[in-house]
Amino acid sequence: MSSSFFTYKGYPLVRHEDVIYYGNMSDDYVVMLQILNKQKINNLDVASKIKVYQMSTDLSLPPNKAVTKTSEKESLYEALDLANAWLSRTAKN
Repeated sequence: MSSSFFTYKGYPLVRHEDVIYYGNMSDDYVVMLQILNKQKINNLDVASKIKVYQMSTDLSLPPNKAVTKTSEKESLYEALDLANAWLSRTAKN
């Protein structure tokens, strides 16, 4: 049985409730997107405030040291765009 994930620009997305993980756990970093606020648009919940965290996948680091960058965005598209830029930069280094 193979597992496949929904992807965005080549990186997997895994969602649990209001938290989305973006990236490969086998890479040095992943990005966690935490949906802080939502608003109703045509009976659909749309994220309106997202906290973005770049995190090291090094399990030996304590959680407070694993987070290397943070930002806050007002749409899921902006948050994913930033997350993709962060992961693309770390993949080239």
